[in-house]
Amino acid sequence: MEFTSFNLQEFEQSSGPKRKFKAQELDLICQSSGFLFLSGHGISSSIINEQWDSVASFFASDEEAKQKVAVPYSGYPYGWISPNQEALAASKGKKTPPDLKESFNGGPLNVPLGILDQRAYKFCYQPTLWPEIAGFQKSWRAYYAEMEQLAERLMAAFAEALDLDNAFFKPYITQPISALRALFYPATIDAAEIGQQRAGAHTDYGSLTILLPQPGTTGLQIFNRNKWVTVPTVDGCFIINIGDLMALWTSNRWVSTLHRVVAEPNQPARQSLAYFHQPDWDAVIAPIKGLGKKENIVSGPYLMEKFKSTNLVN
Repeated sequence: MEFTSFNLQEFEQSSGPKRKFKAQELDLICQSSGFLFLSGHGISSSIINEQWDSVASFFASDEEAKQKVAVPYSGYPYGWISPNQEALAASKGKKTPPDLKESFNGGPLNVPLGILDQRAYKFCYQPTLWPEIAGFQKSWRAYYAEMEQLAERLMAAFAEALDLDNAFFKPYITQPISALRALFYPATIDAAEIGQQRAGAHTDYGSLTILLPQPGTTGLQIFNRNKWVTVPTVDGCFIINIGDLMALWTSNRWVSTLHRVVAEPNQPARQSLAYFHQPDWDAVIAPIKGLGKKENIVSGPYLMEKFKSTNLVN
């Protein structure tokens, strides 16, 4: 299959029939695979490069340094998650060996007041545990802020692609509970255990994901038309994919596609950055315009249960 590139800046600067055509093009991409390459995003290379450098420094640090920012207990969302602690396929009800990866995770930059459900503060608004690496927190926060703004722009474009007012999703994302994850997949030597992957087959939980794979690396695959298809990396582009909540919003008109990072013998080490955009904690997600089977999901509790289902350490 062919993957399509969508130029966000060209869309935002267009008007009239041209804008309508581009919105329809985006709709078709989200229907067919739920994955697209995003160009025209406007994120500076300096912010991206500084984030890569900081993340590489963290994953190159020793075990003792990483342990200082390790998640303090099972289900804590932020900090370092060491190898053998997650199996993403569990979020789809499938039992597999642990994924061949480690990660560093960070949450929202600001903590809002007044959320009635105290689980929000005990889960997604817990503090991010920052490593003692010069410039790490600064570069991480700068990158997160850019992703948050980019996600808001994408949600406006998605609204137009669905023939809605471009502000339709705004009330749902005033205080998004999004997370940024840096992933490190160590080099492989021998074949993995049966059923084991670098990241097990799963769909993402929220509205959309902004993925940046390490340049020149491969391994990401999507399940499309009954087969696994490798997603290439494209210089200067992010990979955007639809999540489960966007599929719900659209009554499955748009596809939350099953994907994985495959484990094969003799793979080099690989890094990636994934920003998981998630509506406000108390946002109630239901099919738009009353289409499809009536189903309501509350964003925060749904995310919390999905996250905890993948954690293997109790």
